[in-house]
Amino acid sequence: MRYEILKRSIDIVGASILLVLFSPIILGTAIAIKLNSKGPVFADTPKRVGKNGKLFYPYKFRSMILNAHILLREDPRFKKLYEEYKKSSFKLHEDPRVTKVGKFIRKHSIDEIPQLLNVLKGEMSIVGPRPYYPDELEEQTAKYPQTKKLLKDVVSVRPGITGYWQVTGRSEVNFDKRIEMDAYYARKKSIIFDILVMLRTPWAMVSGKGAV
Repeated sequence: MRYEILKRSIDIVGASILLVLFSPIILGTAIAIKLNSKGPVFADTPKRVGKNGKLFYPYKFRSMILNAHILLREDPRFKKLYEEYKKSSFKLHEDPRVTKVGKFIRKHSIDEIPQLLNVLKGEMSIVGPRPYYPDELEEQTAKYPQTKKLLKDVVSVRPGITGYWQVTGRSEVNFDKRIEMDAYYARKKSIIFDILVMLRTPWAMVSGKGAV
């Protein structure tokens, strides 16, 4: 209980400070997105799985063309790409839907900054497992059946903007290893662990290692 109170307090104070510090980046990114491609500033992303399996909409800067997620799943032109997407643990290293500005903000995780609003709303934490798509969990747990037992641990905590997986390889880590890392984090529940992850996050953002 003490851990939960302290973690939530850090989330509220930290998210508020970061929103102020990142305000020039937020403004600059919004302008760049509007100038570069047609569509809204924020992405029309599907709901993701939050704490205790509750679905929520994560705020993200739009890094793709309009209706990118719907097109991937429903447009016949993207059928082959969608199959590749599922086979590669729901990641694409060469994605034609990504805009020029989107490629840069995804590499440096700038597209994730608006999720600080999700933190303030209590849907996310600054540090935690990345939120999964419902269809991603369905597909990937069928592909890696041994991971099903880990899901209970993963959804027992709020998903995070940054986390153990994000600073340790990101998209270079396949689903089975990623969910093992997420479950390990969820079981550990340590403020010290959170601090270590946060200290490694700036380098992960600057280097863009493992980003897609």
